[in-house]
Amino acid sequence: MRFICFLICFFPLWVTAGNFPDDWGKTGHRTTAEVASYYLTPVARERINSLLQGKSLALVSNFADDIKSDERYRALDPWHYVNFPLDKGYKDQSPSASGDIAQAIGKCIRVLKDPASDREEKEFHLKLLIHFIGDLHQPLHIGRAEDKGGNDIQVRWFSRGTNLHRVWDTEMIESFDMSFTELSQNLPVVTPEEVIEIAKGDYMDWMQDTRKITSEVYNSARVGEKLGYRYMYDHFDTVRWQLLKGGIRLAALLNEIFNEP
Repeated sequence: MRFICFLICFFPLWVTAGNFPDDWGKTGHRTTAEVASYYLTPVARERINSLLQGKSLALVSNFADDIKSDERYRALDPWHYVNFPLDKGYKDQSPSASGDIAQAIGKCIRVLKDPASDREEKEFHLKLLIHFIGDLHQPLHIGRAEDKGGNDIQVRWFSRGTNLHRVWDTEMIESFDMSFTELSQNLPVVTPEEVIEIAKGDYMDWMQDTRKITSEVYNSARVGEKLGYRYMYDHFDTVRWQLLKGGIRLAALLNEIFNEP
């Protein structure tokens, strides 16, 4: 796989991968996109740069959230997440007629690989894909329907009322108080071999990997509990790893798509 060859050739030493209230917040999405930009092959980088007309991955990473305010794209709202029981797998359920994050990622890949897709279509779906791979790594975007992925689990973050979903999307990242460029440069340090291991599989495998953390997140707080420094101490490393994995995997997927003839 050309992605793996690129990593071996260009990252021979230890590397730090680095570099949302709906999904990872703006800082989280930009961090994941910035990480991905480090791992693009030259061919993929050139083709993506042309498609985005010079805009960075980080700059467009929140596009899918930004268009939520536009009625024309309201039907895309369910594409940011998927909900199913914790003791079930995604394939145990009937696919949602409204779509979900797995269906959305598959659609974006098909459009980007389709020679018949025009430039505007490809740009639009590339921006969505960058965002959705970020969403795929937020554990409560692969959550339970009954509490809307933790949105209905009310807690306190220091002195403010919030919910468990937002704590994982935004509160911890914003409390860490780094810009997306700073955060992207201060994620866990990984070897080239670890990068290759993280990038293995496809987006369905990555969704299942995130799902392993979802139960832990649900068990991490009680309704009404006041969360703060201790919660950060216990869980922020998990956030950092998810941002890192999201970036590495986004790059792997983009390299696969854009290195094809």
